[in-house]
Amino acid sequence: MADEPGKHYLELKNIESFYGKIRALQGIDLYVDQGEIVTLIGSNGAGKSTTLKSISGQVTPKEGFIVFDGKDITKNPAHVNAYMGIAQVPEGRRIFPRLTVRENLQIGAFAERNKKVIAERMARVFGYFPRLKERLDQKGGTMSGGEQQMLAIGRALMMKPKLLMLDEPSMGLAPIVVEQIFEIIKEMNKEGMTILLVEQNAFQALQIANRGYVIQTGNIVLEGPCNELLSNQQVREAYLA
Repeated sequence: MADEPGKHYLELKNIESFYGKIRALQGIDLYVDQGEIVTLIGSNGAGKSTTLKSISGQVTPKEGFIVFDGKDITKNPAHVNAYMGIAQVPEGRRIFPRLTVRENLQIGAFAERNKKVIAERMARVFGYFPRLKERLDQKGGTMSGGEQQMLAIGRALMMKPKLLMLDEPSMGLAPIVVEQIFEIIKEMNKEGMTILLVEQNAFQALQIANRGYVIQTGNIVLEGPCNELLSNQQVREAYLA
């Protein structure tokens, strides 16, 4: 971990975040360099989602700092970080079920007024997820879990993010759909997208990421290149068995 704030594209240093009096994060240090896929793995309740919420601005850390693209964003509200290019695909997808696919995607482009630019972004989303183009006028809540996950990612891409944060994208999906989603994550990264991936499916995540962190009860307990974590006995016993 670098001592100089802002050396990395995204950097968290000594982050402590609370829910009421409960300290969910207990001094988190991690970083993501531009163009990387970095994964954060751990069990339920370990602090994975809280880490993402602290970065996006949904939770304000009590201690430490967060720097993104050279700027201190520690105390920023979520809408400011969204305008700066941080997009989060939440756990459980959280699309708008009564709105159509088109309307869900348009909401993702809330900060853009140019209709031509919005159309270009939508075309890019369809390049990754052709099925969404076929479902444009279908209500989001009537689609399969896999299609809803595609829509949730597509909605985030409509922001044209600099950093895409994915919270449990494989949750509740059939294995074949999980493979498709992870292939698309790899494709997005090859095209330059910086990605922070939270996953319980540790094997899948470590297969596609550059580096990984293991979090337990609000603490980072292991970190390193994913090939090293895949062969680490502690990781294998806890997450890959």
